[in-house]
Amino acid sequence: MSILVFDSGIGGLSVLRELRVLMPERRIIYAVDDAAFPYGDWGEAALIARMDNLLADLIERHKPDLVVIACNTASTLILPVLRSRHEIPFVGTVPAIKPAAGRTFTGQISVLATPGTVKRDYTRNLIGEFATKVNVRLIGATRLAAMAEAYMLRQPVDEAIIREEIAPCFLDQYGARTDVVVLACTHYPFLVNVFRRLAPWPVDWLDPAEAIARRAMYLAGDAQEITEETIEDIAIFTSGTPAAPMRRLLAGFGLKC
Repeated sequence: MSILVFDSGIGGLSVLRELRVLMPERRIIYAVDDAAFPYGDWGEAALIARMDNLLADLIERHKPDLVVIACNTASTLILPVLRSRHEIPFVGTVPAIKPAAGRTFTGQISVLATPGTVKRDYTRNLIGEFATKVNVRLIGATRLAAMAEAYMLRQPVDEAIIREEIAPCFLDQYGARTDVVVLACTHYPFLVNVFRRLAPWPVDWLDPAEAIARRAMYLAGDAQEITEETIEDIAIFTSGTPAAPMRRLLAGFGLKC
């Protein structure tokens, strides 16, 4: 069985590593639309058309048994389109607002996302459905996704900018402090240790990657596993073959370009 993992960047590797824990024998095809990164800069209609065409081509060429959209911005837009066009199952990545509402003790939740995810009706509908009894603050960070990619490639990042980007997550209101921050971009878990160090007080940083992998495992069911040792896990970049530092990073995740 093969699984296609799709993202606009390398943040989806946070989901891939959880998939490997739960389904180590499944073949992984990791597709990166880096030519269009970041998705938050795109208009909705243009982005839907791009992803629809790109994923149709990937599905036709690689014949995956299951697709994981490892991107919040993409998932909040494209999932209904994909499910209407293809028979294979799709697993999306959406802000973990429901579990956050169940975890908070103070009633103060922040959702650290990208501007594209923050402005989607899908995100606000999740709040209306699952978090009406708590205060949810939406923060659209403009620089963190790119900084996470740089950090993963061992490039220097400015911690003052990171502190500035996460600062709005922390609300102290009427004696109740934020105690849960939802990581609503798959890039952000790679910066979580930096977040913890720079945060003004401890919070629960909620990473949905494990839940996404569990959902994928459930949908995969008893599908036949890969037994041929020669079949490799691969990474595909829409901009072409990535530079050597990126190839080294991907090799650490068991991916060949």
